[in-house]
Amino acid sequence: MRLCFLVEEHYRHDGMPLDVVRRLTAWGHQVDVLRPGNSLLAVSEAVRAGSHDAWVLKTVSGGPGLTLLEAAAAVGLTTVNDARSIRGVRDKALASVIGRNSGLPVPVTYAAARWERLAEIPESEFPLVVKPADGSSGRAVRLVPTPGHLAELGAELAGEGLLIAQPYVPNSGTDLKVYSVGGELFATERSSPLHPGRPVRERHVPLSAEVERIVAEVGTVFGLDLYGVDVLLGPDGPMVVDINDFPSFRQVPDAISRVARAVLQLAGGNGVDVPSSLAGRLPAQAEPQPRQEPVAAAGAGAPARAGAATQAAAPVGGS
Repeated sequence: MRLCFLVEEHYRHDGMPLDVVRRLTAWGHQVDVLRPGNSLLAVSEAVRAGSHDAWVLKTVSGGPGLTLLEAAAAVGLTTVNDARSIRGVRDKALASVIGRNSGLPVPVTYAAARWERLAEIPESEFPLVVKPADGSSGRAVRLVPTPGHLAELGAELAGEGLLIAQPYVPNSGTDLKVYSVGGELFATERSSPLHPGRPVRERHVPLSAEVERIVAEVGTVFGLDLYGVDVLLGPDGPMVVDINDFPSFRQVPDAISRVARAVLQLAGGNGVDVPSSLAGRLPAQAEPQPRQEPVAAAGAGAPARAGAATQAAAPVGGS
């Protein structure tokens, strides 16, 4: 198969997804890597060419990669995840509306373009968790105990664009992150960014039937295949407080191979065999080297290939 991975600069050195790219290449698939934030691409020609079996996105919220993925989807190309589904979870205000309207346990959510307006939220709703509607990786997430504390955070929240605020869900200081990959769910514990003083050993943990049902429903409601859900176990039961497309899959057993297989299946390659000698491993000495090719410039008909000109770390292999 031939795949195109869109990888933002924020993830240029991350194992996820670059280790997945290496694994797929070792299995004999051709993978092109494009860095939307640092590449020139004749996008109308590259997308129209339709030379890839699927486009895969690993991006930060608000990054240019989602536009390229949506362009691929607009002309009928396969994308991982579905581009419309990604947009639905990247905007946290939109995600809260979709989630609550679908019966998911999502906190009441307020939205304001200016942080000062958050002071109008009834005092009975405090403490609040405030964060940017397009935030990711815990950026600018703040616990606001009372309306009087808002002014102290004003300088930090100004310029963050649309903000959302949700009543704080009392919890032990432990976040439950549940990942969905290849139709399987995996739960992990980690420290809450709201309680940095309560260290928690990150580890794989059993998944209760109730949380499993909720997380599976998240995938159905939002149309996601590879995703993660942040769940808080509050006094009124599990609450969904965040949804991520193509997360890190930390603590998922054999995550690289699982994600690589899932990408192939979603790209339509259910019948593609994975060499048994390579399945589940990729020795360091076997890591392929990127092929040196020029960036696709204006008028070119294909995406930029992995090479020095694009600063891409991923290889291009044979199909």
